[in-house]
Amino acid sequence: MPIEDSPQNTVKHWQDCTDVYDFLEQIRLRPGMWLPGHSLRHLEALLTGYRVALGVHAIDEPFDFWPEERFTQWLHESRGTSSSLSWAAEIERTTPADSNPVEEFFRLLDDYRRHAASKPTPSTSKAGFPGIEYMGNTFVTLFWRQRLLNQAVHRLEDRDFRIVRLTAGQWTTEQDMHRAIAAALHFPDYYGHNLDALNDCLGDVACYGGYDDSAEGAGLVLAFTDYDRFARACPRAAQVVLDIIADRARQAAVLQRRLICLVHSNDPDIQFDPVGAMPVMWNSDEWLDANRRG
Repeated sequence: MPIEDSPQNTVKHWQDCTDVYDFLEQIRLRPGMWLPGHSLRHLEALLTGYRVALGVHAIDEPFDFWPEERFTQWLHESRGTSSSLSWAAEIERTTPADSNPVEEFFRLLDDYRRHAASKPTPSTSKAGFPGIEYMGNTFVTLFWRQRLLNQAVHRLEDRDFRIVRLTAGQWTTEQDMHRAIAAALHFPDYYGHNLDALNDCLGDVACYGGYDDSAEGAGLVLAFTDYDRFARACPRAAQVVLDIIADRARQAAVLQRRLICLVHSNDPDIQFDPVGAMPVMWNSDEWLDANRRG
């Protein structure tokens, strides 16, 4: 984490910022433009949006401004306080009369960065983010060769993901799908066996850990086989199910959780509309059409 004696003084477009600290320096330069009323709550909202973008795009950049992350911990430790308040609320509550919350935040930020620079920097390599290869470009990854799907599942299982295997080729109706997913994920008895209910219950599983006591480990993998058969029998439901999963995977990523969907198809030309506003893509070994032949 680089730290300089004085803040940057070059105004740039936010898209040219290299990390969250670069972005914060742009806010420091023009706080009135970014933060109406010099409110730290606006800054907190901006940084939440920044963290959302990191999660959605599976970017492995350190982010210290989540409510329970290192900046908040350092703030309370350095002040010898114990509080459930977020860093923004804590700073606003204790800002001296001769300052304002935004000025106080940047003063504290400089102190924090000097402190952090003296500590070992955590590794941000892909090895520290298991499963990122199935989240970087899409939350739903297609496989034609079942052998490659099995290899992916085993790799993720070795990295402590919880694997839930679903045999979609056996589903000839939408109700078959609901029964299978509800049983596999231990949905409650009140599950409504419709797509809206699936969206609600899968959200609980993805974002909060679900309805059973089984260990989740690094995250949850839903591995579908023979999904093309279900897509032929129930095309709309097959599309919506993947859309729900992708949307919930995005939400889970924001909460620093992982939901990965791997889909096997016997049809090498199968296509789906974008799900969760992201494309459904083939795995890296079968991305080219020519690699799904023979």
